[in-house]
Amino acid sequence: MAYAIAFCHQKGGVGKTTTTLALGACFAERGIRPLLVDLDPQANLTANLGLEPDDLALSVADVLAGGADPARVVRTTAVKGIDILPSNASAPKIGRRLDRLPDYEFLLRRALQEFPPEKYDAVLIDCPPSVGPLTVNALTAADLLILPTQCEYYSVQALKEMLDLVSDVRAQMNPRLTYRILATMFDGRGKFHAMMLEQLRECFGEGLLDTVIGFDSKLREAQAAGMPVTAYAPHSRGADQYRLLAGELLAYVDQKPPIAPD
Repeated sequence: MAYAIAFCHQKGGVGKTTTTLALGACFAERGIRPLLVDLDPQANLTANLGLEPDDLALSVADVLAGGADPARVVRTTAVKGIDILPSNASAPKIGRRLDRLPDYEFLLRRALQEFPPEKYDAVLIDCPPSVGPLTVNALTAADLLILPTQCEYYSVQALKEMLDLVSDVRAQMNPRLTYRILATMFDGRGKFHAMMLEQLRECFGEGLLDTVIGFDSKLREAQAAGMPVTAYAPHSRGADQYRLLAGELLAYVDQKPPIAPD
């Protein structure tokens, strides 16, 4: 199975979908073939890749709950080099009953293993803003968890529950899971974000990625345009920062550390 990265935080609005999409585009720019997986019932990632969720006959929900062939569900997208396992209106229903299925935690991993190893180089999984069966599936399938967080009190506080979940998943389903924290929407105009970022560094050390994604209006505009920022504003600060992040993650994957810091 291709190296899998999940993007998750139980707090919404921290840049999960933006990061999944931007990194997918950055990987494609480098000739790396990504498969994006939209596990969020809101289907924003699907829509931002030029697909209309309501028009899709099959989605990732049919793969997880109904055993649909993932190869039949995958769609090419408006962004060159990116395929997606899309989400649609079926996802909220499956999210509520997924844990009734036997060994439900492994459904996504098994589905991804059905793709030939040479089909994709990386899998990027956009998770819902909650801790539930869909998120557990993502973490069980992932090699690396990226936790995007704003340098805000409530966003940082919510990391504790996410890291507790990481420990549970490692112990029970996926001992290879590692994590890294990504600071997003950083505002350097005042002192508060800088103070919170320094606290994250002191607390998590190398568990915090070096790349910081700053506030950039082009990121919001790209969302509204339904495009990754690298296509909408390729020379913007946000696009350059996500390219730096892609390089940092590729270097991290090459190192393949056995575990992430606790």
